[in-house]
Amino acid sequence: MKRAAFLLGLFALLTLQASAQRSPANYETALGARTNPWIIGFTIKHFIKGPHAIEGLAFTNYDKRANATFTGLYEYHWNVFGQREWVMYAGGGAHVGFYDKRDFDRDRWADDGFDDGTYFTAGMDGIIGVEYTFRNIPLNLSADLKPYVNFTGGHNFFGEQIGGFSVRYTFK
Repeated sequence: MKRAAFLLGLFALLTLQASAQRSPANYETALGARTNPWIIGFTIKHFIKGPHAIEGLAFTNYDKRANATFTGLYEYHWNVFGQREWVMYAGGGAHVGFYDKRDFDRDRWADDGFDDGTYFTAGMDGIIGVEYTFRNIPLNLSADLKPYVNFTGGHNFFGEQIGGFSVRYTFK
């Protein structure tokens, strides 16, 4: 519960920042792929106003393509290293997922005696990461940590969705 309160507090603090600022990234929208050793999926990020962006993620794991997770995130961005190409971001959001009963995380955390099949989960996500956008080509690379908590289904903070690497095509 303390972690949930911390994430909500961080989200509130970031949303109160001045929205008159221009975007720290040198693009408006980016579309691409997200991966880590266990998952693969799609990502789209769009700057709403100034440093405020929304990101949508849709992914599945490599070996059990019957699983799917959809995540919506709010992110606040700021420049780092004194260069416009480097940006850090943090924020939070929510997810819903549909999983095969025998997926990776569920087997580790619970054997609840239910039959094989699909289960639904919903939860809250946090995110913190860094990204680099190239000046001369429309390409953006990012790496992040995305801890989460499920309100239904498997209850855990760290699993196969914990972090990722994204490659995106940028639109100005």
